[in-house]
Amino acid sequence: MAAEEGVVIACHTKEEFDSQMNKAKETGKLVIIDFTASWCGPCRAIAPVFVEFAKKFSRAVFLKVDVDELKDVAAEYKIEAMPTFLFIKNGEKIDTVVGARREDLHASIEKHVAAPSASA
Repeated sequence: MAAEEGVVIACHTKEEFDSQMNKAKETGKLVIIDFTASWCGPCRAIAPVFVEFAKKFSRAVFLKVDVDELKDVAAEYKIEAMPTFLFIKNGEKIDTVVGARREDLHASIEKHVAAPSASA
């Protein structure tokens, strides 16, 4: 279990995505999904930042979904722009950050995740 902490988990199939979502729901963890696309410049720019946040906020589950690879998942969440970051807790969407806006993304993570486990 600990091996998954602090990493961004890329979901390449609907099954993988559903499995991660179900696991997070069972444990009551916050899920932050990065809806991205390989051709999207801002997505590539924010990707290392997302990884950095995954390391800092190990209590949340960080998923990455390529909208071209998992069209049905993107459609299910009505994703219209990339990157879009969705915050999901207990199966409910609680927040959204659209665009590669580091500060907004960080603020939303801080708001929804209890203080990081490492003391500041």
